[in-house]
Amino acid sequence: MKELLETIVSELVENKDAVEVVVDEPNAEGIVVYHLHVAPDDMGRVIGKQGRIAKAIRVVMCAGASRVDQKIMVEID
Repeated sequence: MKELLETIVSELVENKDAVEVVVDEPNAEGIVVYHLHVAPDDMGRVIGKQGRIAKAIRVVMCAGASRVDQKIMVEID
C-alpha cells in the first residue's frame, strides 16, 4: 500500500525526491494511518482545487486496502 501511494503521488509532483510516506501502526480500531509528506511547492498539486485530487487519492487507496482487508486513512502533511 505504501508503494501504491508513493507511485501515485510521485507522478503528480515536480520534486519526486521530497515524497515521503510514513506508516503508523494500526490503532485500536485497526486503522492504519499513512502520513504523506511532499515539498511545500508541491502541496497544491497533491491537494488540487477544492481537494479533489486529495479525495481521489484517498478513494484509490481505500479501494486498494479493501482488497487486502485493511482499513486505512491517508493524511497529507
